[in-house]
Amino acid sequence: MIYHGIRFSLRPGVTAEEVTAGLQAMRDACDAIPSITSFVVGRDFGGEYEYGAVSVIADLTGYEAMMNHPAHLEIDRAGLPLIDKFVSFDVSDDSDPELGTKIADIHRRRYTDNPDVADLVAGLGEYSGSAAPGAHAD
Repeated sequence: MIYHGIRFSLRPGVTAEEVTAGLQAMRDACDAIPSITSFVVGRDFGGEYEYGAVSVIADLTGYEAMMNHPAHLEIDRAGLPLIDKFVSFDVSDDSDPELGTKIADIHRRRYTDNPDVADLVAGLGEYSGSAAPGAHAD
């Protein structure tokens, strides 16, 4: 299993209505992506971020399908312009010692195939973790 998590804080000026609509759009996208077996989207407690989400995916094939699903890309395109700080992380019980590198490769291919998403990421105030351009997990 792979648990893909994100944490994020919004840019100043994002309205409560935009937040509500954005979080609902994230939930709808998770429902639309077949490889996501369960998820949570909501407020983030105990840190410097305002909101977060965790998606559960069975394996690396499903992870790649999730990352490249049109619903996920649509959320990126609509939501990233509202975000200031973003971090992603992955937790897995998979024993493959190369899993982190494989996850980073999925993200690199995704940015290459979707340069507009890569540009949105480049425009964030802060972005780190497994999905960050140039990231590699050892």
